[in-house]
Amino acid sequence: MTHLEKHRSHRIGWLRAAVLGANDGIVSTASLIIGFAAANAGLENILLAGVAGLVAGAMSMAAGEYVSVSSQSDTEHADIALEKRSLDEDYDSELAELADIYEARGLDAELAKQVAEGLMAHDALGAHVRDDIGIPDNNSAQPIQAAFFSAVTFSVGAALPLLIAYLGPPQQLILPVAAASLVFLALLGALAARAGGASMMKGALRVTFWGGGCNVINRSCGAVIWCDCLISNRSRRVNGRIRRKITGRYRHCSTLARHMPMMGFSNVSVKSESSRFMGLMRL
Repeated sequence: MTHLEKHRSHRIGWLRAAVLGANDGIVSTASLIIGFAAANAGLENILLAGVAGLVAGAMSMAAGEYVSVSSQSDTEHADIALEKRSLDEDYDSELAELADIYEARGLDAELAKQVAEGLMAHDALGAHVRDDIGIPDNNSAQPIQAAFFSAVTFSVGAALPLLIAYLGPPQQLILPVAAASLVFLALLGALAARAGGASMMKGALRVTFWGGGCNVINRSCGAVIWCDCLISNRSRRVNGRIRRKITGRYRHCSTLARHMPMMGFSNVSVKSESSRFMGLMRL
């Protein structure tokens, strides 16, 4: 009887970077498009903002992943160097430490010591890296791989809502972009779960829920900004009309002021009336 087990833990490194990049690309670009559309921006401005977000996001994701995973790799190499130095300086203590680890996992003291001796005779450093430090053989940090997958998948994810915005109706972008982004997120979650051997339904629902929440928040922010700009523009127009009316009345008053002394009115009343209109002009 053949015993086959298909493990997928070796995919964790690139799968995590790929899912993070694609999810971020879809969510950030779709939210950007929805926010601009809610603020009543033109199609050209929306597409320009989306393309700029794609390029900047891809570069940012690549740089961020490389720096982040490089830091993890530096930490792992520092721990390995420390373990190697400890083995060179105090082999017996390291043997006892490894035996204690196996005993804590359920082996009796004698068997734990025999296992530790056998493993350390074969590969002392490898045994301590796996069981003492906790770094699996197939899951060490790979910065370049993470940066590449993150940048590529971000670009692909960001291009999807941009394509919908380009092909969709210019005056009604919010609904098609939002709906398409949710579909893309559901597919991404299902594929990621399938690649990792997890529940596809659970993965799809998790990614779709958080992506939909981001779209709603950005739609609200764009609407608030658009309303604020609209109110500001209307206020400026109303203030302009009021100022023009006051200016006209003041000019009329000034014309009368030149003729009032001839008509028997005092200069004091004319000056007070002019001062009142000047005060309104400064409001």
